[in-house]
Amino acid sequence: MRDLIAAARPDVLLLLRFDYDLDGAALAAFAERLAEAGHPMAHRFALRPNSGWATGLDLDGDGRTGTPDDAQGFGRFAGEGGMAILSRLPVDAAAARDHSDFLWRDLPGALIPERDGRPFPSAEVFDVQRLASTGFWQLPVATASGQSLTLLAWHAGPPVFGGPEERNRRRNHDETAFWTQLLDGNLPMPPPSAPFVLMGSSNLDPEAGDGMHAAMQALIAHPALQDPMPIGTRPGTDAPSAATAHWPRGPGALRVSYLLPSAALDVVDGGLIWPDGDASHALVWVDIALP
Repeated sequence: MRDLIAAARPDVLLLLRFDYDLDGAALAAFAERLAEAGHPMAHRFALRPNSGWATGLDLDGDGRTGTPDDAQGFGRFAGEGGMAILSRLPVDAAAARDHSDFLWRDLPGALIPERDGRPFPSAEVFDVQRLASTGFWQLPVATASGQSLTLLAWHAGPPVFGGPEERNRRRNHDETAFWTQLLDGNLPMPPPSAPFVLMGSSNLDPEAGDGMHAAMQALIAHPALQDPMPIGTRPGTDAPSAATAHWPRGPGALRVSYLLPSAALDVVDGGLIWPDGDASHALVWVDIALP
């Protein structure tokens, strides 16, 4: 993966499922390996994710506490499977906005799981339950022209499992709907100012696989965004596809990772780079030119 990233030579890179540590030692070590491969990315950004953040409550209603499902986002330890950003462009960490503590219940039209007409497993849970499985970040970077470009980063949980109340399916929908509501100005925080790029994984295909596809359809059709729909050819196949992940023993090939620039940005090119072998996710890339 290191050599694939170095060959792609991104200006900005969002890493998913990257474990978080307080001093950023793992991210610094990964950046050093990229530099050794010929592509230094001097600027780093990571915040503590919701994954593995213990609550002390029984969030999934199985009668136990302290399990990975009882953390704010699924995780066996604090920081497991977080997000990280590496950049050749300076990042403005002081101006970053972290919406990861936004409560699920506060999303307009939230699809809170219920049993017998009441929040499941309890109303107490939704007094603390955050919406983001991993995080919702808003980070400005300074481009070569001096203009600021805002990165909007997220990684939603999968829309599967979660019991008969469809907890995970509902949460996955609402994690995607969060961005639509933010762009529409329906949340307590102001919408981001263009230019920006929404980047990350919704774990939700617009049409195929599990999940409530309407949420992803609404997001990619939002007038504040554009969808370059990068394509690539997965090893062992002949036809290019927009699918960004492949689970051979599960749903197959699905589009779950996205780079969605704001509408006025000029998209020059884009694509998917699949690692050799049996890797399940492609590197998604888009070249943009600022107006």
